[in-house]
Amino acid sequence: MSRLTDAQLRGAKAKEKAYKLSDGEQLYLHVSPAGGRHWRMNYQFGRNANGKPLQKTLTIGSYPAISLRDARDARDKAKQLLAKGREPRPCDLFGNGADAADTRKRFETVAGEWLVAQTPRWSQVHAADVKGSLENEVYPAFGSLAMADIEAPMVLRLLQGVANRGAIETAHRLRQRISAIFGYGLALGYVSADPAASLGRLLPPKPRAKSQPAITELGKLRQLLVDCEAERCRAPTKLALRFLALTAVRPGELHGARWEEFHELDGKEPLWRIPAARMKGDLDRKAEEGGDHLVPLAPQAVAILRVMEPLTGHLPLVFPSDRHSHRPMSENTLRALLIRAGYYQRHVPHGFRSAFSTIMNERVKLQGQIDDRAVIDLMLAHVPQNKVERAYNRAAYMPRRRELACEWAGLLLADMWPPEIHLGQPIRWATTGPGRPGD
Repeated sequence: MSRLTDAQLRGAKAKEKAYKLSDGEQLYLHVSPAGGRHWRMNYQFGRNANGKPLQKTLTIGSYPAISLRDARDARDKAKQLLAKGREPRPCDLFGNGADAADTRKRFETVAGEWLVAQTPRWSQVHAADVKGSLENEVYPAFGSLAMADIEAPMVLRLLQGVANRGAIETAHRLRQRISAIFGYGLALGYVSADPAASLGRLLPPKPRAKSQPAITELGKLRQLLVDCEAERCRAPTKLALRFLALTAVRPGELHGARWEEFHELDGKEPLWRIPAARMKGDLDRKAEEGGDHLVPLAPQAVAILRVMEPLTGHLPLVFPSDRHSHRPMSENTLRALLIRAGYYQRHVPHGFRSAFSTIMNERVKLQGQIDDRAVIDLMLAHVPQNKVERAYNRAAYMPRRRELACEWAGLLLADMWPPEIHLGQPIRWATTGPGRPGD
């Protein structure tokens, strides 16, 4: 298409209907029936509700106030802005004032909006994990950049850096989260593409899930407890490990144990009722009516609580942090004790669940008794995939569960010293913060 000349522009007269004189590359002169002559440019920016690009027109200015050369320069400047994801405005096209503020959405801002939208669907732990991964890994790399300026090579460099330090699973999770944020931005018209969409294939494959290391032979498990309790550390840490071994709950459920959850400690049927909201699972599981997990307590477990009562009975938590008595024990405390005792990569706090399941299931078979697998699964709070099966009475088999809990405690702690022996060591609690002794 031929380009306009000054002679053609001067000769552009009004006609009965409006018409255009094209200069190419979306630039044209619009001549109205009244004789007005204005430079205009067609462009695409954003998408409509059906996902189709929106067709728009930019009015650059009137001729001859804006010459042909100035109009072409303005068109080129508009194209530069569009390439950066910014919608051009007349005030952006000429250097006759301060540069217009860049009002494009920043990645961190959009990520914050996405988190607000997603958090009601997540557990508190998962929401904190997602938020923390973005703050620690993604925001320092390109959180302050406009989303339209973030390209695939930039995202790939970030992900490869995470994968190269051995955190391959984390790299894949980050890619999914970044892609989800761009998907959110696409839906709201903030961006026109997702640079993280196809990067997963360029990362190392995800490692196969490994089972948590656990000692599942009774004799070796008893020796583990002896070795751990011989270590120099705070008495509540040793008592917490013993209590975890006896109850076979998940470590997170132990860390958050509150005194108000324990019932009938002086009666014949002491019980730990763990609220459904603290159990592992999705929001439906946590909100399930009657979904509390019931843990029958053997006398050996009650004895530990009696020893802890003078130490933390005035606090909400049974096993609080040694630094902040209003916070739960750190998830690394028990793991660190096992490592110091020589059980690195041999046994982890979660391993007591595998030990209980393996030893007790094998024991009933050797004794020729009725298979207790369903009862043991119930004691471990394994959630069936079938929602109909999940609706069972969680107090079912309670007499047999109590028998198994007492039998397990007898096997595990036979001939071991009582828990109060650990009180010979000094106990120090935080003297500042909510819930300190004396409050």
